[in-house]
Amino acid sequence: MQRITPFLWFDKRAEEARDFYVSIFQHSRIGATVRYSDAGPGPEGSVMTASFELDGQQFVALNGGPQFTFSSAISFVVNCDSQAEIDEYWARLSDGGETHVCGWLKDRFGVSWQIVPRALGQMLDGADAQRTGRVMRAIMTMTKLDLAALERAWREP
Repeated sequence: MQRITPFLWFDKRAEEARDFYVSIFQHSRIGATVRYSDAGPGPEGSVMTASFELDGQQFVALNGGPQFTFSSAISFVVNCDSQAEIDEYWARLSDGGETHVCGWLKDRFGVSWQIVPRALGQMLDGADAQRTGRVMRAIMTMTKLDLAALERAWREP
């Protein structure tokens, strides 16, 4: 078991969210489902936690009630090797959610994701301030990231 596991608090849709995420990412699986007992605090027999794994990363989703909601202060980054991957994850995760600038989106559950090319870290490493600036300016004009446009900005003389 990994040392740190993201634990996501949902109102009542933990199982639905788990099934949605597992359907999107390859090499994923559904884990254990734990139900509330008569001790509560949720209704007896309803889902308390739903565990799952996305591409080797373990998560737990909790039906904890409406007290807390997600914010963009925490997000999950999906590093993609191609524009086709960016397009697929963008379309599937944003379905029913909302898109934002710079490759960010919120899915239908309010969880924030960044869908980025794997090479973005190298493009923004800061070793060449002019290159980094060109790439950052390009990113700021995009909602879904365009890998070819970012590569052009990075390669410009």
